[in-house]
Amino acid sequence: MTQILISVTSITEAQIALDNGADIIDLKDPSAGALGALPLPLIKSIVNYINGQKLVSATIGDLPMQPDLILERVTMLTSVNVDYIKIGFFETSDYQPCLDALQAITKSGEKLIAVLFAEHTYSENLIEVIKKAGFIGIMLDTANKNGQTFLNYYSEKRRKEFAKKVLALDLSFGLAGSLKLQHIATVKELDPTYIGFRGGVCDENQRQLGLNAEKIRAICNAM
Repeated sequence: MTQILISVTSITEAQIALDNGADIIDLKDPSAGALGALPLPLIKSIVNYINGQKLVSATIGDLPMQPDLILERVTMLTSVNVDYIKIGFFETSDYQPCLDALQAITKSGEKLIAVLFAEHTYSENLIEVIKKAGFIGIMLDTANKNGQTFLNYYSEKRRKEFAKKVLALDLSFGLAGSLKLQHIATVKELDPTYIGFRGGVCDENQRQLGLNAEKIRAICNAM
């Protein structure tokens, strides 16, 4: 069954997500970009508060694809016991140096998720290369939080091909990016492992405003 991921910014929001049916609690700062990172002490405090009740993911921030920088941030997150670490694959000419730098992390058992962006163009074999580097999942998101979803960028054929490729490699498959209640039926057809929400479960559908418990419940009920 497809799970629901809710992005939160605080212990208070984590509790709202827990109380209203979230399966995965995602730690992210929406005011700091597509994958804005929360401060490490705050991440640690939220992880301790959740205390294993649900799976927890966290983002490393909107970082350029510089191996040393990404490795440093990922290593920091490994110290606070999140279940999954999400890494944005922002545009660059070559992802291999970053993937090479992270292989020691994946070999140690840490679960890394590559976040690809619907607005960007990637090489045909990137998903296979990410799998080879030891990542456990792929997430398709949007880089520009302007209300458009991956559905605006990917045709029905293209998104089905993308989903088929990810799932055939036995990777976890996440979909996110300005998704709302009305998108669930279409998104579920792709058989994602989980669907991620932030803006669509906030007051006024604004990702920097607070979580709305009623919206979270409505999405969970629609699953």
